[in-house]
Amino acid sequence: MTSSHSDIFSSTQDSAPEIPKQIDFHLDIMCPWAYRTSLWIRQVRELTDLTVNWKFFSLEEINRKEGKKHPWERRWSYGWSMMRIGVMLRRESLDLLDKWYLRAGQALHEEGIKPHDPEVAKTLLAEIGVDPSLLDAAIEDPSTHDEIKVEHQRVVESGGYGVPTLFFPSGYSLFGPVILKVPTGQGAIRLWQSICAWQEFPYLFEIQHPKSRIDYEDIVHAFRPYVKARDWVSINRGEIIHIPTDEQLRNIGG
Repeated sequence: MTSSHSDIFSSTQDSAPEIPKQIDFHLDIMCPWAYRTSLWIRQVRELTDLTVNWKFFSLEEINRKEGKKHPWERRWSYGWSMMRIGVMLRRESLDLLDKWYLRAGQALHEEGIKPHDPEVAKTLLAEIGVDPSLLDAAIEDPSTHDEIKVEHQRVVESGGYGVPTLFFPSGYSLFGPVILKVPTGQGAIRLWQSICAWQEFPYLFEIQHPKSRIDYEDIVHAFRPYVKARDWVSINRGEIIHIPTDEQLRNIGG
């Protein structure tokens, strides 16, 4: 195939890109999709020698309406404050942040518990073997804002808008994968290899699988604990996302 427009075609490598040994995973504990993706990347980590560097991104900030306070201007802000706890834990060890994200994510997205409530957060910290007073230290330390701001801005400057966002050692970044059912074992590794292969095609911007009615029913069911526990409105790129009840879902379409 030939074309007079040489810029239409791009050259590819002779072989697929190498599988990286580490990845930066930008998260917001508030996000149910990022939580599920984090369970998948944990599977990959267990089965390979991958190092996962947990980083932050604020859905509250990216979806903030003009005239409203920035999350760092509030004494306590749901997702932002949970990440400030994460910053303080990460200063001690990445493993502690790893445990905090997993426990807080389980509470919100699987158990319908409110980790964004300070007293609940203290209980969860104690469960992972951390002195609950760390929460107060994190909130009293203004520098915990700064680390989140830097990592949030990294995603924004890359053109990103949400979580999960992955950064490869090369600097290449991707939003996703967005998954509901978490693949395990060799399935988790095959998805990881597929994601890594995307680096070979820098002009491939988007692949999307349309959601069927059954998919929406599965999502509604899976997100029930999150909907029960959240104290905020879910927003995607400025649009409020309404998660229907089971009865409302049955009535859609008549």
